Amino acid sequence: MQLVVEPELTAARAIVALESTLVAHGLPWPDNLAVARELEETVRAHGGTPATIAVVDGAVRIGLGGDALVRLARDGAQHAKAGATDLAVHLARKSSAATTVSATAMLAARAGIRVFATGGIGGVHRGDAGDVSHDLVALSRTPIVVVSAGAKAILDLPRTLEMLETLGVLVVGYRTNEFPAFYSPRSGLALEHRVDTAAQLADLARQHWHVLGATSSILVCNPIPDDAAIDVDDAIARALEDARLAGVAGKRLTPFLLARIADVTVGKSIRANRALAINNARAAAEIAVAIAADRA
Repeated sequence: MQLVVEPELTAARAIVALESTLVAHGLPWPDNLAVARELEETVRAHGGTPATIAVVDGAVRIGLGGDALVRLARDGAQHAKAGATDLAVHLARKSSAATTVSATAMLAARAGIRVFATGGIGGVHRGDAGDVSHDLVALSRTPIVVVSAGAKAILDLPRTLEMLETLGVLVVGYRTNEFPAFYSPRSGLALEHRVDTAAQLADLARQHWHVLGATSSILVCNPIPDDAAIDVDDAIARALEDARLAGVAGKRLTPFLLARIADVTVGKSIRANRALAINNARAAAEIAVAIAADRA
């Protein structure tokens, strides 16, 4: 697999991977471009180098320089949404795709990147349908630090946390003792491990990968700032009922639910999502700088 790496990344040491699904499918144009640039600027402001990842005309792009990020944002509807299991199809067909958590984590690790900032991971959906995101399996096989505000709030958070343990993903609170609930810093689910500094996380990563030889991810749970948190329980309930009535399931379920929650909250959920994504980019940059220093 050929990786097209943006030139500025070749000499960079504290690189932070960013997913492209948020840009292509998460927000409308031109808000999506503004958020994409804000995420990259946040990483730079805290000492890191951003690498937004996507598949463009069958080539894996590690970093979207020039007008590539603008094209991704403007033409997002023309890009498929690709998880790790979909990548081979787009490479073979020379098509373009925005990468989800699982695909971004896999491609970033292949490029030697050790830190990835996202909003929230996928997980176990509510109910008894047995719908489980491939994100969890991908994290169990990919040596990368994933900074997120926990798992998306639409999910069954206790079962998601239990599945992460079953799959051997190390889950660590970043300045928190509690598994975040995406739009809220609190879920009532206690975390077994916590770190309070990027240096502590860097040392933990070195022990995990280089001393113990583990090949799984470290999920760093970085809660949304208190002043950006919102209560979406009622909105989630309404969105789930709408999905049931419309027969929406599978890959279409998460984007459907998030769109309905945005409608019900009159855009408050989008503003919260933006705030937590920026907060995660900031923390990821701190951690990437610390890991680079630890490896020096």
